[in-house]
Amino acid sequence: MACNAAAQTQKCKFALIAEWPLRADQYRPVIDGAINGQKIGILLDTGAAQSSIRPSGISRLGLTRFRVEGSLVPGLGVEPGAEYVHLDEFRIGRAVRKNWRVSVAGEYDFGDDVFFVLGDDFFNQVDVEFDVARNVIKLYESKDCEGVSLAYWARDAIVVPIVAGSQLELTVSINGVPLRARLDSSTPRSAVSLPDAERLGVTPKTAGVVGGGCYYRFGKGAVESWIAPFESFAVGNELVRNPKIHIAQVWKNYTVTETGTRLPSTLPGLPAMLLGADFLRSHRVLVAQSQQKIYLSYVGGTVFPATPTKGCSEK
Repeated sequence: MACNAAAQTQKCKFALIAEWPLRADQYRPVIDGAINGQKIGILLDTGAAQSSIRPSGISRLGLTRFRVEGSLVPGLGVEPGAEYVHLDEFRIGRAVRKNWRVSVAGEYDFGDDVFFVLGDDFFNQVDVEFDVARNVIKLYESKDCEGVSLAYWARDAIVVPIVAGSQLELTVSINGVPLRARLDSSTPRSAVSLPDAERLGVTPKTAGVVGGGCYYRFGKGAVESWIAPFESFAVGNELVRNPKIHIAQVWKNYTVTETGTRLPSTLPGLPAMLLGADFLRSHRVLVAQSQQKIYLSYVGGTVFPATPTKGCSEK
């Protein structure tokens, strides 16, 4: 596939290497796959640093758990005491990976057979297009495309750089204030972290703020959220006026305890916002790791749906 006329002139080769249909009955991006020949659902999670497997899937698939003893498992990145499994074969479509050691995640419920989470350890190696409106994910390989737009579907697509050294983060602005946001495909609803919302002058007690319900992040439990009115949200030249966005302690369980103290503190350097599945459903997004850029176009619908759910105590 050639990107455009400029791409042909500059010998840019942008080749489609895989096309994954999305399950239409899932709000989050879930695709079909197989482990050791047994069919499973796979959650695509750009917000997870590592791919992982659900505990209930281990028993269902007849896998064996191993515990990390003494040091890190090479290529796995988990601490001593953590668990992992060995996959003889992991398959998505025609793509196969053999002899893969995968960490064991916390339990979650994304569907009866959604046992596997494909994380950033995969997504940082390939150019990925999220075309959720058409229920498809596309993977590309690019060569000699520096300085060429890869947004083949629209000449006016927004292009923003991926924040250097980050896990798929970009710069957005809320109420005119630049903030870092992480693209987190497994999170159903986008949210601003509560401390960052407070720095913008928005708290759960601000006029117009209402309860948003229980807010879930994969592997990190649930926290209460609120739906808050903001003056504006912008990414590139796309401007959303008067959006209502969830606010929550999205990093509550991301803590570190420094040597010499027993008091945990939030990990430094975390982004102010998560752009979730709702954002992906209203945009066509190409994550071009080859260029360290993100291309996106608005395709319709409410960017940040403001429908509250039950609170954590009501579940």
